Amino acid sequence: MVVAARKYTLVLIAVAAQLLAAPGSAAPLSLDDVAAMRSVSQPRMSPTGKHVAYLLRVPRELYVEDDGPAHRHLYVSDLEGAATPFVTDDIEITDLAWSASGDAVYFLAKRDADAAFNSLYRIDLAGGEAEQVFTHENAIARIYPSPDGKTLAFIAGEAPPAKSKELAAKGFKAVVYEESARPSFVWLLNLDAGTVTQQALPGSASDLAWAADGDSYAVALAPTPLVDDGFINRDIYVVHGGKGAVTAQVGLVGKLGQFALSPEGRHVAYIGSVDKHDPREGRLYLYSLTDDATTELVPDYPGHVSQVRWLDNTRVRWAGYRGMYTDYAVADINDPQPMDTAAGAGPIVHAMHSHPGLDAAAVVADTPEHPRELFVLRDGAEPQRLTFSNPWLADRELAEQQVIRYPARDGLELEAVLISPLNKRAKRAPLIVIAHGGPEANFSNGWLNWYSALGQVFAADGYAVVYPNYRGSTGRGVAFSKRGQGKASEAEFDDLVDAKRYLVKQGLVDADRVGITGGSYGGYASMWSASALTDEYAAAVANVGLSNLVSSFGTGDIPYELYNVHSFAWPWDDWMDMLKRSPVYYSGQTKTPLLIITGDSDPRVHPSQSLEMYRFVKLRTDTPVRLVFYPGEGHGNANTAAQYDYSLRLKRWMDHYLRGPGGEAPPYDLNHAGELEGAAD
Repeated sequence: MVVAARKYTLVLIAVAAQLLAAPGSAAPLSLDDVAAMRSVSQPRMSPTGKHVAYLLRVPRELYVEDDGPAHRHLYVSDLEGAATPFVTDDIEITDLAWSASGDAVYFLAKRDADAAFNSLYRIDLAGGEAEQVFTHENAIARIYPSPDGKTLAFIAGEAPPAKSKELAAKGFKAVVYEESARPSFVWLLNLDAGTVTQQALPGSASDLAWAADGDSYAVALAPTPLVDDGFINRDIYVVHGGKGAVTAQVGLVGKLGQFALSPEGRHVAYIGSVDKHDPREGRLYLYSLTDDATTELVPDYPGHVSQVRWLDNTRVRWAGYRGMYTDYAVADINDPQPMDTAAGAGPIVHAMHSHPGLDAAAVVADTPEHPRELFVLRDGAEPQRLTFSNPWLADRELAEQQVIRYPARDGLELEAVLISPLNKRAKRAPLIVIAHGGPEANFSNGWLNWYSALGQVFAADGYAVVYPNYRGSTGRGVAFSKRGQGKASEAEFDDLVDAKRYLVKQGLVDADRVGITGGSYGGYASMWSASALTDEYAAAVANVGLSNLVSSFGTGDIPYELYNVHSFAWPWDDWMDMLKRSPVYYSGQTKTPLLIITGDSDPRVHPSQSLEMYRFVKLRTDTPVRLVFYPGEGHGNANTAAQYDYSLRLKRWMDHYLRGPGGEAPPYDLNHAGELEGAAD
């Protein structure tokens, strides 16, 4: 992490230092540990700068609690790390924000299981029971209290169609695809009178930022509520709050990230794209409402900016992914400068929040030793960790994790994170390659253990695990992220093979015992590796992956995004070229045992993509192939039990083919019934 262009290393306090205990003195990380892992999200610095509110993700207790996503509890910490639980019901809080005075926290939750929608609540910093403030006619997505304390803006849709619930009970519940999607609006709640007004704006709203005077705001609008428009066609509008009149439009192109109005209301700082073909927002821009001009504040940044907040009228704090670490710095709007000094250590920043005039920012960050926790960044000082949400991690022995650089076959230097076997049992270890999705995403040298990427769990059993940032990844600037465009499945997936070959050449891994797994685009990589590159891999697990690029255009919800930043072509431009970039085309040569997993309600990569690959491999080969559907799950599993089930299946498949007997697929039953009986006893 870089603070104001200077390098700092994280000072670990005593509790965290226990994580580095001597080898053999503690137990390794287990699947149950991963399933029970707590993590911090949504940091919110108070306007006074004295407290930080945040959400703590608490997974449900396996085999005991009913199905559902993890609970999210509300906590408040001071800047020394003294945290107090404020709302710890078994509910999921979805958003939170401080009152203008900093004496209370607003939050969104559905506390009544029988309620149709969530409600807005307020809880005093002094303590006491949360007060229900308001319930809208539909679910509320986001909340934004105004700085003057008079108004709370929120984003929500209009009331559902009349009698829709009653009609559904009678069996009339047809959904008109895309046409029946309802836009999200900006609503203004008068906190004194309790009255609500809807703002008449030209599009569907998704994010909002107030001016300091509480009289105007900036809002992100897309032409329609469709996901594709939200990805690539959003723009920032500046609106007079009282009258709801649009006073400016930024006119950006491509993808949009965070944005914020300057304290005096004359500038908008935002994270945007170079052009409509830019795979990922990641450039820091300044838009002047005075002269309608746009300036890049960190020219030619060789990474991707992810966070931005105003420090004062002329300076903005920002953070960005760069290589395997994150930068944190301050940009002067009157003197844009490139970021020359790169971070080579420190926690990986994933979220940041602050207010103008404060000398500190609250961030959520992780390291190789722990998942996402709350930190405070004081200007000019080293980052300080405030929370320790999993104290039992001090009793876990973690394998060595390091950044490696290796050459692709065409000479391009690539980066990856390598987790070595915890206790090396053989000269050459089995290897698991983990491919990230996107491909406009990246791995950092932080915490790399979640339900579908079990790095330390595998390492504890003698595996090496590598997380490559193949060409097309973010974190290395726009040019690198565009390297795979129009050439899906070519050099980008060869980069994964080259990571394997590099580690084989180093003498670390066994070339004949290599597995691959990943989700979304990483699932595409896994299916491609099992088929087109089948001689390179002994096992593959593909999650919510693409198998047929032709049919993916017709069944997913982002065809224009696929065209603009991935393929540069429609299927009908060259049917065979797109088919030859699809794993199904090579299904008949699949020799790699393939486990395919998907949610049956995935709108992004339709579950038929998984079904196609399964069916073709099943019909054309004798290779073991298995398809697992998770009912109600979308583009990745959200529910605790489904995540745990996925972890078990991933681990069993890899163990069976990389360390076990191989041959026929392992049993499909995981004996959850027995575990349920044990929990009852």
